[in-house]
Amino acid sequence: MIKIQNNEIEVLDPKMQGEGAEAKNDTLVKKFGKKRNTGSGMKRSTRFEKIYLGIIFFLMYLPVAVVIIFSFNESKLPVRLTGFSFQWYEKLFADSAMMEALVNSLILGVASCAVSAVIGTLGAVGLSRIHWKTKGALEYISILPLMIPEIILGMVLMAFFYMLNLPFGMLTLLIGHTVFCIPYILMEVKARLVGLDPSLEEAARDLGATSMRAFFDITLPLIMPAVASGSLLAFAMSMDDVVISIFINGPRLSTLPIKVYTQIKTGVTPEINALCTIMLAFTAGILLVYSLVKKLRRRSQ
Repeated sequence: MIKIQNNEIEVLDPKMQGEGAEAKNDTLVKKFGKKRNTGSGMKRSTRFEKIYLGIIFFLMYLPVAVVIIFSFNESKLPVRLTGFSFQWYEKLFADSAMMEALVNSLILGVASCAVSAVIGTLGAVGLSRIHWKTKGALEYISILPLMIPEIILGMVLMAFFYMLNLPFGMLTLLIGHTVFCIPYILMEVKARLVGLDPSLEEAARDLGATSMRAFFDITLPLIMPAVASGSLLAFAMSMDDVVISIFINGPRLSTLPIKVYTQIKTGVTPEINALCTIMLAFTAGILLVYSLVKKLRRRSQ
């Protein structure tokens, strides 16, 4: 059986498939003037895509590899390799100012991530359950911090804290980082809630569970992967922020990105390479642990 649609021919008879299909397809070409795709073009396309992706990944990760390699270089000049050494890691950990900035960034990242996770999750749940006419406007406002340029957001926050006579320091940094971290978690959780079946929570309420109990026992475990992935992204954004932090940090407080930014003005030193390598290893470790936990949960289910 042959199906013709939009000048394309589809062989539905199993007798015409398998051996001899190409010859019969050529016969159909003579009759209808169009040949079916035999898959060779798809193979060429797949090969081209692999080469293209390989080039993209090479260009993306080559600078990262250079930073890691030169963090173990014996020479201070980042022009040639002279030997293998851990001296730059030793000097990095001996730098008290850098370690203090690292601790400040870790505290700030964890705190802003925790606050953003609570607010972002509750906001996503609330937006998914309301049916107001202004729902679209509320969703737009909730992601507005991502659309505003960082320099403008930093200036606005600085003016806002100045109006409140709020001393600049860890508290202002926490509020500022929470502002731009919330949308990451909110979008992740909201996307997960779209795919959930609302009848699950309704069934729990029909069985006597309260709305709060149904949320914590049914909905929250299902959206936890989205909360975790959004929190990791928010933590990474907090650890990476320079522009907003410059506007709202205190005079005696310095975060790691600000410290690195001020030092690289005179050139990239091997200590900075060592610090970047440690941060990359830390991030890779978090992603590895998250993937392992996710696999273990799938196996247990």
